[in-house]
Amino acid sequence: MSKSAAKKIQAIRGMNDLLPSESPRWQFFEAKVRQLMHRYGFDEIRTPIVEQTALFARSIGEVTDIVEKEMYTFDDRNGDSLTLRPEGTASCVRAAMEHGLLHNQTQRLWYQGPMFRHERPQKGRYRQFHQVGVETYGFDGPDIDAEVILLSARLWKELGLLDHVTLELNSLGSSEARAAYRDKLVAYFEQHRDILDEDSQRRLTSNPLRILDSKNPAMATMLDSAPQLMDHLDDDSREHFEQLKAMLDAAGIQYVINPRLVRGLDYYCRTVFEWTTTALGSQGTICAGGRYDGLVEQLGGKPTPAVGFAMGIERLVLLLETLNLVPDEALGGCDVYLLPMDDSATVAALTLAEQLRNELPTLRLQLHCGGGSFKSRMKKADKSNAPIAVLLGEDELANNAATLKFLREEREQQQVAQTDLAATLHNLVSH
Repeated sequence: MSKSAAKKIQAIRGMNDLLPSESPRWQFFEAKVRQLMHRYGFDEIRTPIVEQTALFARSIGEVTDIVEKEMYTFDDRNGDSLTLRPEGTASCVRAAMEHGLLHNQTQRLWYQGPMFRHERPQKGRYRQFHQVGVETYGFDGPDIDAEVILLSARLWKELGLLDHVTLELNSLGSSEARAAYRDKLVAYFEQHRDILDEDSQRRLTSNPLRILDSKNPAMATMLDSAPQLMDHLDDDSREHFEQLKAMLDAAGIQYVINPRLVRGLDYYCRTVFEWTTTALGSQGTICAGGRYDGLVEQLGGKPTPAVGFAMGIERLVLLLETLNLVPDEALGGCDVYLLPMDDSATVAALTLAEQLRNELPTLRLQLHCGGGSFKSRMKKADKSNAPIAVLLGEDELANNAATLKFLREEREQQQVAQTDLAATLHNLVSH
């Protein structure tokens, strides 16, 4: 087959390239996250994107949609069943257990990276998607619940999103209280089986709490009248939740109690929360989490209290873009384009560029490479979006100088001695 006849290979559906025009928004968001985690005393952990399938089947739950329908699972050459991670919590727990991070100590950890789920791609939801996650271990009081919520609230504030998001809270209680509630819920749904859609009828035996999360309008009235988990909480969980609310009140964090907030994963208990927004059209969740005190023991470790959250980067970057909250200076481009006016100045320009990078470490300087006519070189300088071009030609080389040409404002160009160039550019370009 000739090369021209070969079929072009394209990206897998729902797994997207992040192009240079888009990556500055991601870098802006990721930098804010990294700074915030540092300020709150959280340590970064990085785990593999492939894990043993059993890790997710045991942690997320065999009868959840993720395990039943959405995981990318395959057998490797040794016949072992492996899965691309669909979420980060289970991997984080596995790593913390394996490396002894949970033995008589507390941990505040965070991570970011790609996750994989085989579901129908739509705007803000993809098959390869990226999350930032926070996981804490060894704290059983409501103060750590409040702390991780306050951390997320501060991120929204620093991104300019706080007025566009709503915090929803609920408590799932203990596993024992939830089991008793589950029986009452199943009995209620059995009385209204004719109203349940196909998905809910399937969940009736496998995961009935998830029926509460249904968005089917035909079931809305029936769901509103369903028994509420809050009415069946054990005393310890009710006290935990009351203390958490008092802490959030004291910190000035507004929230709404959502009795139908159950979260989709089996491992949650007590506190669950979501940050939602309507700024992307229909109500969307941008961050979700809660307490999962039983998961470490479920995976073979000692009983360990735990609480965390995850946020989807794609949806948050889309939100920042929709609300125009990424500052212009974060959107790429360079500060200075250094341009040899002809090939005779190439070596001098290369040397000068490195000298300026030594003297001005934060300067974003792009050096012209690839030759071309003076006109084509100036076109590339303009395309770089730099406000200033530094020109080096025969006259400048003879005088050990450089010419500053202002590309974005009406201003006379000026010649500057190369010994003064760094100081001049520092004054002209502020970071």
